[in-house]
Amino acid sequence: MTQVFREGPYRVYIYAHEGNEPPHVHVKRDGNDAKFWLLPVEVSWSRGFKPIEVRRIGRMLDRHAQELLKEWHERHGSRIPPRPPHSDHRGR
Repeated sequence: MTQVFREGPYRVYIYAHEGNEPPHVHVKRDGNDAKFWLLPVEVSWSRGFKPIEVRRIGRMLDRHAQELLKEWHERHGSRIPPRPPHSDHRGR
């Protein structure tokens, strides 16, 4: 797990072992965490964040999507696997 970005209380990570999934990041704050796809920026799941905060995080990631995609491709290569068939927005 590598922290690639921080804004305010949000820490954004890319996990080294998840190159078999489409580009995404994990966001943590205190005990809350969420996973966001990067193409397009969209929440995959969230645990502990309120819906308004998930939207705020999504806007933050959207502003930095190009640099986050660059970080993803530097770690995992340029192959983009398909998304899993179901993303659960309510949590794991």
